This record gives sequence, structure tokens and C-alpha cells, in this order.
Amino acid sequence: MKAKKLMSMGLAAALSLSLLGGCADNTTGGQSQTPAPSGSQSGGEPAATETIKVAALESAYGADMWQKVADAFTDETGIEVELIVDRNLEDVIGPAMQGGEFPDFIHLSAGREDALTEAFIRDQNIEEVTDVLSMTVPGEDVTVGDKIMDGFTDSTVTNPYSDGKTYFAPMFYSPCGLFYNAGLFEEKGWEVPTTWDEMWELGDKAMAEGIYLFAYPTHGYMQEFTFALAYAVGGPEFFNSMVNYEEGVWDTEEGKQLLDIEAKLMTYTNPMVPAYDNNADFTKNQQMVLDNEVLFMPNGTWVVNEMAEAPRAEGFEWGFTAIPAVEEGGDAYSVAWIEQAWIPAGAEHKDAAKQFMAFMYSDTAAEIFAESGAVQPISGMDQKLEGDNALFYSVYENGAKPAMGSWAATAPVEGVSIMETMMGGLNGLISGTTTQEQWTASIVEVMDTLRANKV
Repeated sequence: MKAKKLMSMGLAAALSLSLLGGCADNTTGGQSQTPAPSGSQSGGEPAATETIKVAALESAYGADMWQKVADAFTDETGIEVELIVDRNLEDVIGPAMQGGEFPDFIHLSAGREDALTEAFIRDQNIEEVTDVLSMTVPGEDVTVGDKIMDGFTDSTVTNPYSDGKTYFAPMFYSPCGLFYNAGLFEEKGWEVPTTWDEMWELGDKAMAEGIYLFAYPTHGYMQEFTFALAYAVGGPEFFNSMVNYEEGVWDTEEGKQLLDIEAKLMTYTNPMVPAYDNNADFTKNQQMVLDNEVLFMPNGTWVVNEMAEAPRAEGFEWGFTAIPAVEEGGDAYSVAWIEQAWIPAGAEHKDAAKQFMAFMYSDTAAEIFAESGAVQPISGMDQKLEGDNALFYSVYENGAKPAMGSWAATAPVEGVSIMETMMGGLNGLISGTTTQEQWTASIVEVMDTLRANKV
């Protein structure tokens, strides 16, 4: 599961303090570097006897693919890999990093509960990897930048400081949108809505048959939903205003429309959703779609593997659609959820780590990852997909526009989280304990605070 919920600011703050101390005198990793000759890959060729530490999150794709890729990298370069793969990666590598010992390469995205990656962003303790884009992929004769699809290194997901420099490698990507039972729609003769007016009309029709329109696994999944909706109501201009916490953004016509749609959608949401909004029970919310208790849920392509063994209604078939347009003829959007890989500024073997990062875009690595269902933003990969993935990744070919980006980085502010306030606040709207006016006011207050603390 892409565990997106409120950030644990205590750990983030603790890591921030330790990282400031641990990295202050270690920005070169304590390693003597030889200047790179003209035209060479970053920092010259690493010694063949080097061993790099690679830490990767074990997600729904499993752990085996990482070992296979590590072995293939060693075969290609002679560089050994000490591999750590764990579902709770922060718990495994966090204590050592607080003591100043860092992996050389980390696959761990922002937006997780422990907010470890955010701590590194805030403290500016992530190595710049712009030069990796011009490196030749090990074992091939093309550069990394040539292989990555257009647009995937041009957002705050990879360039968190908006300074024209790349700090994160875009690893796996997944179209995020609304998943549903296509078999139920066929049985009922229902059309998939393309606008929000059509969505409300279908919601009323389904409720008459005891079926709710909507459910979300956890409120964290509403972040990608909100990002796509922001693009739909106001395009990239409004989206950028929102994620940069601009003053007055919620007083605009677009801002009001976004909040109105989300508040109204909560009245069509299964009332049991808040009870299962946690990492232990989130699959119960997902199960509602498989049992025809709910029509749509926001999710990513990993949900298919996540629910592979779950029971389902007769005739169930996965369906997928983008977030609807706000009016007929308008643009529909699907967020391209991008997993991030990065190199800590305090890593000991940065040059070898960059070689490993470049190898991630080799045909060899891409095929290994794809066998586990992990698709990278490499040109042509979407043409090799079959089955459900072929359906999901064709959403952009079928008219939806991609939405990419993330919240602007801020200094840590204890007790303040846009995720918890904006997305977590939806539970109160569903249960009726919070009004839309109270929810909106809380969002404005938090964004005022974050705007004053932007990095």
C-alpha cells in the first residue's frame, strides 16, 4: 500500500535536528574524490571493489525484484550491493541515520507516515542528481535523460526546491484515478461519468439501489484525487497556487469549486469509511468496491495485486477512469503517482550510487521491475504492458491529461499538517462532526502557517 496519511511530525523534527548535526561536516561523504575528466560519468568510474548500501521500500511489488536488480548491477559494473528491503524501511534505517550512517541509495517516497523523506527535503540534505540525467546507462549507449519520458523530471516531485535542479529520480509511476467494477456497470447499463454533473446523477441512481457512490481506502489517497481535481477546476496555474499555499487561493472561483465538489462527494460516501481509515483496515474500504457496496474509489494500479486474493462479486472486472471534468468538454486528469529514489547528502559512495541510479533505467532493470508490475517512466514501457495494466496505463492515450506535482517544501511546524487537515478532515464531513465552513477555515489557517515557513 502507498501509505499516505498524516505525517508524524515528532519523528520528522527529530530527524531534522539529527541530520543537521550529522551532515554538517559530511557533505562529501568523507570520501576523497577524483575530479571527473571531461565527458566522464559523474565523479569518474567508481572502484570495482566498492560496496554500496541500497535501502528500498518493500511495497506491493515485493522484495525479490530488488535483489535481482542488485545482482544484475553487480554483474554489469562489478560494484557490490548491500541490500536492505523492508515494509517499514524507516524503522530499519532511521536509527543509523540519526547516528550519521546513511545508505548510499534510498528508494522511499515523500508522503509516508514517518515523513523521513520530508525531513531530508526540509534540511536540504539530499544530493543533487541533475548530472545523472546526462550519464550513460551502464551497459547501454544512451543517457538516462534520453530514456525517461518527457515531463517526469520537471515537477516538484523531482525538483522540490523549484531551482531547476533534480534531486529525486522518478522510479515507478502509476496512474491514479477512480477504480470501479466494470462488470457492474455493464450489468446495470450505466455509463462511466465524464463530468461531475453526471457523477451526481449516477450517485442518486446508485443510492436508490443501496449502493454508495464513493469510498477511499485511507484519507491519504485523497491527496492524488485532490491534485487531479485541482488541475480539472483550474489547470496548472491553480494547482501551483494551491500547492504553494498562496494567500486567497480558496477565495477564488476555482478554489471554492474544488472544496464544494469534495464536500458534496462526502455526502455520497459510505459512512463506514472513517472507521476503516487506517493501515490495518484500509482493505475493508477497498473491499466495498469488490462487493458492489460502492461504485468508485481513488487508488493506484497496485490495488490489483493488493486485492488479488480478496473475494468479489460475480462478474467483477476492474475498471479505471480519470477524475471527471468539471464541465462538458473540459479536461479530465489522472495523477501520475511517482515513487522517488534519492541519495543522501551524507552518503559515503555517491559516485557508485549514481551509477546504480543510472542502472535503474537500463532495459535489464526495467524488465525485472516490470515482471513484478512496477512500471518506470521509460519511453515505450507502456506499449509492453498486458492485461489490467494495459487498461490502466492507457488512460492518457484515451484523453486524460497527466497531473504531476506535490506540496511545496516547508520547515517543520509541530502539529501542522496539510494532509491531516485537508484530507483527514474529510472524515468529519462524512460523519457530520465537521461542517464545510469549519473544514475550509482549518485549511486556510494551516496554509497560512505553511506559507510562512516555506523552504
